[in-house]
Amino acid sequence: MSHAKNKINWCLKKAEKELREKGKHRGLIRAEPSTTTAKEHIKKAEHYLEATLLLKAEFSDIGASTSFYSIYHSFLAILAKFGYYSRNQECTFAVIYSLIEDKKINIEKQDVDKISLLSNEKDRETVTDIKEKYQYGTELSMKKQLYADILTLAKKMLGKTKEIVEQ
Repeated sequence: MSHAKNKINWCLKKAEKELREKGKHRGLIRAEPSTTTAKEHIKKAEHYLEATLLLKAEFSDIGASTSFYSIYHSFLAILAKFGYYSRNQECTFAVIYSLIEDKKINIEKQDVDKISLLSNEKDRETVTDIKEKYQYGTELSMKKQLYADILTLAKKMLGKTKEIVEQ
């Protein structure tokens, strides 16, 4: 079993246990596939992307977060289409990797690797790392090329998500 599938199993068990013990979860549950919910997540992803564009490079530290959340809501849209509800970023990424492995979605694994590596390679900075650096750190701006690259990736993931949800 792949690392992504092992992670999904862990996430499902985590959510099940938390729901039983606390009535809410921070994992992954199976749900009815819903294109309606998927489209709502797409709207949220578009909203974050629009905010990123309004912030421009002058507020790129904040743009790191809005770009990340545009991508994240794109992925939540895909999960909704395939019958998952996630309240955990690692669980969300694991499902995306699994759907890629199973050839159920047409997203390149290397693009997801740019966002979040399940293997946690220490020499690669992901969009998740960059978001955390600028959200919790004190730097006020990032290099223009890095900002442009993250924005381009957010646009690409949103476009791919729209194609997947419409299939």
